[in-house]
Amino acid sequence: MKTNRRELILGAVSAGLAGQAGHAIAQTPPPGSPATRDGAAPDPLETIDLWPGEAPGLPATPPTETVAERSTDPGMHDRAVTGIRRPRMAVFRPETPNGTAVLVTPGGGYQRVVVDKEGYELGRWLSARGYTVFVLFYRLPGEGWANRQDVPLADAQRAMRLVRYRAADFGIDPERVLAMGFSAGGHLCADLATRADAPVYAAVDDADALSARPRLAAPIYPVIALSAPLAHTGSRNNLLGEDAGPGMEAAHSPDRNVTASTPPCFLVHAEDDGAVVVGNSLRLRAALVEHGVPVETHLFTHGGHGFGISRAAGKPAAHWPELYVRWVESMLAAS
Repeated sequence: MKTNRRELILGAVSAGLAGQAGHAIAQTPPPGSPATRDGAAPDPLETIDLWPGEAPGLPATPPTETVAERSTDPGMHDRAVTGIRRPRMAVFRPETPNGTAVLVTPGGGYQRVVVDKEGYELGRWLSARGYTVFVLFYRLPGEGWANRQDVPLADAQRAMRLVRYRAADFGIDPERVLAMGFSAGGHLCADLATRADAPVYAAVDDADALSARPRLAAPIYPVIALSAPLAHTGSRNNLLGEDAGPGMEAAHSPDRNVTASTPPCFLVHAEDDGAVVVGNSLRLRAALVEHGVPVETHLFTHGGHGFGISRAAGKPAAHWPELYVRWVESMLAAS
């Protein structure tokens, strides 16, 4: 009897794909609404929990996961999730893997994690072109977790290591695991690129012996500076707390942590971004150039903030995903 791809995925999910390296346990379903809107693309079926049991630093009063639908279009989702107690990755498997994986960290100002415009849309678009995509739903620092400023980075590091540990399961080359993030998720992407080796959690299994450094990184309209005048105040306060001083701001501003070993970066920003000013990308670019790290930068006149893929339609900024794929191919071919 012939088994199709959907049946294989459902069978794997039912069996409980490994969330703890080397062990099969039931996985937490992806964030989403119970029903798919008419005309909206289906949600992913497969997830990978990051941590065996509870995530480190669980608050005394654990957060309760809630998904809010913000779209008024019956054919399109625009969801945002808060209260993430079980951080996890939603997996988009391509029909024919090209051997490259992308860890996607959506934005949300470190107050929420958006599901669709900077998560599932990218998962579908990239997987249709052969990339295996892992959309990360990371813990939110202002929800009572210990060591709040490093909670998102701990989840991103752990995610990178799990993807590499399970590379054979997905037809991935462990040396071709990339990172992409948007807005506050762009800060997380850049933080991962510049602090991949920072000891922000205690190892829990064999996966944690692997590198968390992405081969390439793509912070898209990212929060970079955490001090005035460039800081996005909401992201800064949610990550660090309102009382954080200049030393804490500097330690968590990715441009201050660039070294010669930072992976090459692909930057996209709109000049008319009224939420996260373009100077954030320019500051990161300057630091990359100063340290001899290859960087490709695309600045668009119009686009605003949070355009992802669908919200850039009809504008020059709509071409950024194709530019990204061409850059990835050229960088991988050159190395």
